[in-house]
Amino acid sequence: MDTIWLTGAEWFAVLRVGLGLWWLESWWHKDKKAWFERGSGIAWAADVAAKHRWTAVRSGFDVLVAPRPRTMAYVVVYAELALGLGLIAGFLTPVALVGGLLLNVLYFTLMIHDWAEQGQNSMMALISAVGLFGMSWQTWSLDSALGLFR
Repeated sequence: MDTIWLTGAEWFAVLRVGLGLWWLESWWHKDKKAWFERGSGIAWAADVAAKHRWTAVRSGFDVLVAPRPRTMAYVVVYAELALGLGLIAGFLTPVALVGGLLLNVLYFTLMIHDWAEQGQNSMMALISAVGLFGMSWQTWSLDSALGLFR
């Protein structure tokens, strides 16, 4: 593979770190007090799910999320933080990439009517897939330094 400036593995690492920074920014801009004390994030998602055209989304939300809104708020917020830090540091990278891909697919599906969210989530999912299949943990990562996922 011919590349300019960096090696192919290094460009994949740049993509991985960039995705990690995107997840970290997503975590950073959340109003944690509103999410944890007032339940604003899950309440907003409940409203979106209640109006969703797909029955599976409505019923899935009612079964998995609605009964435990406080727990799910912590899961969402800290999953974004863990994904960001894991991808930036390159620690458990394949796990983080698959987890991020799944989270983006869930977000994409829930917010299927929101064009702005569709673009963000589809691009983040694409970067996750490229990072996974390009084995972006090969360089500039704790995984590489520790000899994980060879």
